[in-house]
Amino acid sequence: MQVQTLKLSRPNFKLQPICVHLRKKIIPTWIAPERKFPVSAAGQDPWWPGADLETLRARACLLGRIREFFAAAGVMEVETPVASRATAGDPALDSLKTHWSGAGAGPQTLYLQTSPEFPMKRLLAAGSGPIFQICKVFRDGERGSRHHPEFSLLEWYRPGLDYRALMTKVAELVRHALGRPELAVRRISYRDLFRTHLGLDPMHVDLTALRRAADQLPGCRELDLDRDGWLDLLLTRRIEPALARDRLIFVYDYPPSQAALARIRRDAEPVAERFELYLGGMELANGFQELTDPGEQRRRFDADLRERSARGLDPLPLDEAFLAALEVGMPEAAGVALGLDRLLMIATGSTHIDQVLAFPVERA
Repeated sequence: MQVQTLKLSRPNFKLQPICVHLRKKIIPTWIAPERKFPVSAAGQDPWWPGADLETLRARACLLGRIREFFAAAGVMEVETPVASRATAGDPALDSLKTHWSGAGAGPQTLYLQTSPEFPMKRLLAAGSGPIFQICKVFRDGERGSRHHPEFSLLEWYRPGLDYRALMTKVAELVRHALGRPELAVRRISYRDLFRTHLGLDPMHVDLTALRRAADQLPGCRELDLDRDGWLDLLLTRRIEPALARDRLIFVYDYPPSQAALARIRRDAEPVAERFELYLGGMELANGFQELTDPGEQRRRFDADLRERSARGLDPLPLDEAFLAALEVGMPEAAGVALGLDRLLMIATGSTHIDQVLAFPVERA
């Protein structure tokens, strides 16, 4: 039998595999610059994309530059399941779920991942070495100018590196991704941040002083929050808007009560070894010195489930596979999760997350 070979024609574009800044937007010029969405139809029909073509090009370029950075560093890209039998039990997170009818197994509930953290740590325990993943994650109840129920996340783990060294690497990554090697970096502890901006010591301040500091914020006098709730409110509503917008700001060493999955350093004043990154007045990334103690991890999971029960939230299954991986032994590592849609907002000067999404949830 003769096999006929088909020749595929390709557009007569001049290929220049570089990224350039155009109107403060990163654009890959190897995509045909003359192909644009017709402006007259933009936003008028429900099928129409939320982001313009220039922004979609910027996303393609941003992802390419990120992968270029990791390829040069020898970090392996991985994929892990989007739907899992277990999910994060953090009371602050709500998971989306679906159902699967397996071969003779009957209907099973699967949770759309709020983060690829647990399966990626299982890979670390299996000896993967440094890894990263670019993926979609899902969180119910999140919607706003910087929040969307489905969003793009970069998750990255470096065995043998501590969280302070990872801050340096994250700064290098963001500079490379944005094509802005001149970006300055400032590091400040969580404690010094509150002392500088509010005159409060977040490690010892009482609820009365926290409420008083929030009095000037609209609608806050009626709130009934715990200590961490007030601290988070003051951070997001009073401190974040005052941060310098022209540099990378790393806030590190959080109160132990905000450790999440980070290791706690038992100094005279214990702190959670974690950091958050801000740029342009927006939180971009959250990093940890990862907790590797399986007993402590199980205790934190159990505490999350008790808190969920106290709040009247649905119970969630523990990720026993992740706990089993910790029992075998996960190497000491630092890890970080970085919001790619927010990074793209900064790269393109966008003010709403919908401006960088092809199809926001209302048009999905």
